[in-house]
Amino acid sequence: MIKYKLICKNCDFSFDSWFASSKEYEKLKIKNFLNCHKCNSQNVEKTLMAPKLININSTNSLEKKKIRLNEIKDKIREYQKFIKNNFDYVGENFAYEARSLHYDKKNKKKGIYGTATKNEITELKAEGVEAEVIPWIENKSN
Repeated sequence: MIKYKLICKNCDFSFDSWFASSKEYEKLKIKNFLNCHKCNSQNVEKTLMAPKLININSTNSLEKKKIRLNEIKDKIREYQKFIKNNFDYVGENFAYEARSLHYDKKNKKKGIYGTATKNEITELKAEGVEAEVIPWIENKSN
């Protein structure tokens, strides 16, 4: 299969078309089976096309992106381990517990982590409660 960029000499409309081979294109051209999609003219010609080459650098770039992604995942897991070891998990009660810690100045418990909605986080920040969202990767290994 070969793809040609074709142009209509009547209306200057250009379009791509696939052919079984360059000989197939020539056969269809001689039989006047090629026509413009826009004006239906049979005055259609091939234009210059650049071949599509496989770039070894793009393959390397993909590998570099995969390596970088794995590095980021490892860093997130490192943060998660630190959080799990140094903070109390409060689950779905994060917003309530965060407010309790913020407004009860006498209570100097260690930090907490848990789950909250975007709205809850926005409300907490509006109240002056320190809260941050971090990406969390579930451990799928047994």
